[in-house]
Amino acid sequence: MSLKNVRLEVMQHLEKDVQSLIEKYLIPVEKIWQPTDFLPDSTKDSFHEEVREIRELSKELPYDFWVVLVGDMITEEALPSYESWLMDVEGVDQIERNGWSTWLRHWTGEENRHGDVLNKYLYLSGRVNMREIEKTTQYLINDGFDIGTGRDPYKNFVYTSFQELATYVSHNRVAKIAKQKGNKQLAKMCKIISGDEMRHHHAYSEFVERIFAVDPNQMMMAFHDMMKRKIAMPAHFLRESGESIGTAFEEFSNTAQRLGVYTSNDYVDILQKLIDRWEIGKMTGLNEEAEKARDYLMKLPPRMYRLSERMKIPENSYQFKWVDPA
Repeated sequence: MSLKNVRLEVMQHLEKDVQSLIEKYLIPVEKIWQPTDFLPDSTKDSFHEEVREIRELSKELPYDFWVVLVGDMITEEALPSYESWLMDVEGVDQIERNGWSTWLRHWTGEENRHGDVLNKYLYLSGRVNMREIEKTTQYLINDGFDIGTGRDPYKNFVYTSFQELATYVSHNRVAKIAKQKGNKQLAKMCKIISGDEMRHHHAYSEFVERIFAVDPNQMMMAFHDMMKRKIAMPAHFLRESGESIGTAFEEFSNTAQRLGVYTSNDYVDILQKLIDRWEIGKMTGLNEEAEKARDYLMKLPPRMYRLSERMKIPENSYQFKWVDPA
């Protein structure tokens, strides 16, 4: 049987439990928070005063902070690319609406709120150029999304397990900085977004655990292949207006590193957490190829930590079109 057919068979085998996983990891619409819970109510007389407060508090936050918040928001706003990518994964049937496509629609519904609330907050802050941000967002959606996973569910679930934890780290760190600067509402907003990301990380990690239980050799190879090529960030095609694809991403990454929001060490920490979570070092009964893949994975974090220690991050801030430098 071909690898493609094996993966399809495994996905169909696991599909019977997807509804219970939806109930375990996702929150019903009527119970989950919505963006307006964290924003001024435009129907109330206090609206203008609350907006003024947001604008005043925004003056206390540094330039690099706004660059990172904008980059995080744009990443969240490119959700159409992520949904269309996952809907094409082997075993996901969006026509017949099977369990996997139901999961993805519900997951997308939860993720969609993140871009909504950050977008509105940035608009009200008075610190950013929304038109430039909107153009970058449209470019990111137009340019597509290529992370080298193809339609392989094993590789895609490794990717989402990693990325959901990475976005947790980023939003959680932004929340801490906002809190330190006295912006409690923004801190609370970013903190609750990070909580969503952590839930989603646990969900996708469980999908991988379940695949390891029935197809350990090929799941190990998929994990190895993803880490060997390195995990590309969702916004790796990021660009500003008038620039070529990907030109803004390196500077955005430098800013996030400089601010301590997401660093090269965090990348390695996440890899180690996945290795520990999936108990890679304890797996037995693997074939020779999978054993070699496992050995590679176990040795990878120490090697990457040594490399990250030698990395130098530019000290000077790049001037993005998104943010007023004042």
